[in-house]
Amino acid sequence: MNRDIFHQLIARREEGRAKQDQSMLKEVRGQLMALLAEYPDDAEINYQTGIAHDNSGLGKEAISYYERALDLGLSGSDLERCLMGLGSTYRYWGFYDKAVAVLRRGAAEFPENRAIQVFLAMALYNSEHYKESVELLIANLMETTNDEKLHYFKRGILGYKEDLDATAES
Repeated sequence: MNRDIFHQLIARREEGRAKQDQSMLKEVRGQLMALLAEYPDDAEINYQTGIAHDNSGLGKEAISYYERALDLGLSGSDLERCLMGLGSTYRYWGFYDKAVAVLRRGAAEFPENRAIQVFLAMALYNSEHYKESVELLIANLMETTNDEKLHYFKRGILGYKEDLDATAES
């Protein structure tokens, strides 16, 4: 496969996403599907085909491409983004347990990725793990904010993160 052409398709997909140009995304999606027909066991092509579907508002169809890419051993930054994309897509479509599992994997393998952690918090909320969801959101907020008032109360806020149910009487 000509990797230069493949990388041009990725760039064109990114441009289509940025512009929200559905005709461009449809064209790229078709080209990726043709490439995938030629190379069905290529993890990157499966992954990029998933993104192209997601970018086109076809998230439910994207799932199988993301799953296949993972099964084929996708790695590196593509793996990071695939776990986030698959997890967030699962969550959007109501597959909360699958979303939590995929996003937990993403958070474990890419702990610096705040987006994965926030998507995980949302999936935890959707799966009625409210306490863990809020704890994760508080941790991310306190680790990333520059707000002086939040920093002033940081110790107290982080203390509650450890036990949200704590009261003066407990």
